[in-house]
Amino acid sequence: MHTLWKGSISFGLVNVPVKMHAATEAQEFKFNYLHKECQHRIRSIKKCPHCDQEVDMADLVKGYEYEKDHYVILQDEDLASLEQPLSRSIDILDFVDLSEIDPIYYEKSYYLSPEETAQKAYRLLSKAMEESGKVALARITMRSKQHLACLRVFEEGLVLETMHYPKEIRHMDLVWDQVVPTETELTMARQLIDNLARPFEPQKYRDELHEQMAEMIESKVAGESFNVEAPAKGGQVVDLMEALRASIAMTEHENGKIEPKKPTSKVQKSIVESNENEVVLESPQEDKPKSTLTPRKRTTRRAKGA
Repeated sequence: MHTLWKGSISFGLVNVPVKMHAATEAQEFKFNYLHKECQHRIRSIKKCPHCDQEVDMADLVKGYEYEKDHYVILQDEDLASLEQPLSRSIDILDFVDLSEIDPIYYEKSYYLSPEETAQKAYRLLSKAMEESGKVALARITMRSKQHLACLRVFEEGLVLETMHYPKEIRHMDLVWDQVVPTETELTMARQLIDNLARPFEPQKYRDELHEQMAEMIESKVAGESFNVEAPAKGGQVVDLMEALRASIAMTEHENGKIEPKKPTSKVQKSIVESNENEVVLESPQEDKPKSTLTPRKRTTRRAKGA
């Protein structure tokens, strides 16, 4: 894997040299803008409207707009002076229980692998964290930004999750907190959740839109037409209790707990009809994508003249 960053994990007087790698990669299909007439790729031009001329990268500087149309200029040396003292260390601040961190704080995942001379120290840290059941909260500077991070064990290695700071988390304006469901409604809702509860099997979840996009691109390349099937429309929920009862009956039938009953109400009929065309996968391996096309990797090559 490509190395994005090199440094060391620091806790107490112990330092573990590590390399950082991207743990995830986007799978979106990237599209380029082409000229409609000739279908050649267009170029992006940086132009100064004040001077009415094109500007090269060498003539660009970074500025922060502190007032409307008023900027303070920050040179690369200014930014480097802030980053340099902290840029090569993952400083562990505290050890906490993973359950104490709400997932809303997580931002992006990175793998950490040890340098050859630090394999024992790396293994010692990951094994101790695994046995303690704790994760580490740490601080790291990357790309001129200081991040809060969570260091945890994953597949016998260490993963670093960059995190949002509390001030970056927005909070909802609650207007429904005064609505109180009845005990009967809660009981039925919990029963429906129990009926739908499953072990987490990530391989069974697929990006269906991505698969359709791959099929469409392959069809276009082959000069064939491609039609997207319209999704089945779900039934309109008129009565909450009736919808809960029908949903519970449907899930219990799918789980083999009860024999199917003939729907009696409009809501039950609507829910049954909306689910008749759905396919229940018994095994993730049985239903494979029709297309194996994957997005091309981005390169630094630019269009001619760019």
